[in-house]
Amino acid sequence: MKINSIKYIWLMLCAGALFVSCESDDDSISPDDEPVVIVSGEADFSNYVSVGNSLTAGYTDGALFLASQENSLPNILAGQFALAGGGEFNQPLMNDNLGGLLLGGNVIAANRLFFNGSGPERVQGMPSTEITNTLSGSFNNMGVPGAKSFHLLAPGYGNVAGVASGQANPYFVRFASSANTTVINDAVAQQPTFFSLWIGNNDVLSYATSGGNGVNQAGNLDPSSYGGNDITDPNVFAQVYSGLVDALTASGAKGVVANIPNVMTIPYFNTVPYNPVPLDAATAGAVSQAYAAYNAGLLQAEGAQLITADERAERTISFSAGQNSVVIVDEYLTDLSGLGLPSYRQTTSDDLLVLPSSAFIGTTVNNNPQLINGVTVPLEDQWVLTTPEQEDVINATLAFNQIIKSVADQKGLAFVDAYEILNSVAETGVAFDEYTMNASLVFGGAFSLDGVHPTARGYAFLANNFMDAINATYGSNLPYVKAKDYITLYPASM
Repeated sequence: MKINSIKYIWLMLCAGALFVSCESDDDSISPDDEPVVIVSGEADFSNYVSVGNSLTAGYTDGALFLASQENSLPNILAGQFALAGGGEFNQPLMNDNLGGLLLGGNVIAANRLFFNGSGPERVQGMPSTEITNTLSGSFNNMGVPGAKSFHLLAPGYGNVAGVASGQANPYFVRFASSANTTVINDAVAQQPTFFSLWIGNNDVLSYATSGGNGVNQAGNLDPSSYGGNDITDPNVFAQVYSGLVDALTASGAKGVVANIPNVMTIPYFNTVPYNPVPLDAATAGAVSQAYAAYNAGLLQAEGAQLITADERAERTISFSAGQNSVVIVDEYLTDLSGLGLPSYRQTTSDDLLVLPSSAFIGTTVNNNPQLINGVTVPLEDQWVLTTPEQEDVINATLAFNQIIKSVADQKGLAFVDAYEILNSVAETGVAFDEYTMNASLVFGGAFSLDGVHPTARGYAFLANNFMDAINATYGSNLPYVKAKDYITLYPASM
């Protein structure tokens, strides 16, 4: 049996190209135009500090690197704040544009991705950012890739001794003021006059990107017992989030906060189709025959009233000529192990295959042509986000967002509805100057090659939305940045 590899099948879905209209920017100024005075209103931008995770740090294309930090959301904002009295904005810069990390000379984080004409590929080269070479001074950008909400309050999160065990974060290790400090303490120590806080994405994202290979910890109030892919309990999130905002506003600072996007709309979950396996009639028949005993067992289980006719139909494995769904292990199916039957079924349009599955589906196990991942060897949990797992993600996201909005209202902070903004990017596309951006991978313009984080232009688009909220809340008139000044695909060499 031979089935062609579909390592780059996702590329077929990336044809949503970046559309350009026939309109042109007219930046000319009439002699009669009076210069606009940019004002801060009730806000004081003189010492701006940003707090968050990878979306704050400037992470893109699967890494953090010099160019991405230059185009980070907070750095873009700081450039506009400077027009209204904003001061210097310092970032804990990486050493290169490769993006990888070293610990004791060993690579612990991969280099960034670039588009090689067929698909994403890692930039080659040995990274030069050694995390034990810590940076001195204070930093306005306190974005820590990978951080969950409660990590910002965790002492030792910047202790290099805890990196190998996952107790510390390698990015924070580089710029933490001490081994036992916390992210929020270092942020508050700078006495910010204005802040941005965008946190909580990873409290659901890591569960989603792992294909639900984690635990929904709703009801567990002890985050120290959580696994890396678990969903944070809403009560824990509420306590943590309120504490973060209380700390940032304790000295009278004003600020802007953003809620959590619907992660299921990002390219990471919408690039690989549910039916990515192309088969001819002869191969389809042979593969179907391999599941004949399993299908017969399902009929037996239905006859014994252990499952319904609907579940039997859902679990029946059948292939035909053309595009076929993959076979997966579904833990939510009725346990029929007493009959010697595993919990197998084929994917439907309701299932979301994660982006890395594109390079795994269709490969063989130990070079055995009879053992094909996703076909004769079912995919395990980490490769697909099923409907019940999606419900866990969306319920947690909505609960967290309600908390964020409530705290923002209580404190009178500017609020950015990132959930609705990025839903619009995915559902209809959005206009940004002369461009239309959508959520297609590679050419959509909004999301980078990792399928999760924005492009530089995507961050610029978000920065304009942040400034809308700031202007509306504090009476400032910060001007927009221009789309043409921000790239969507970084080249292999920079």
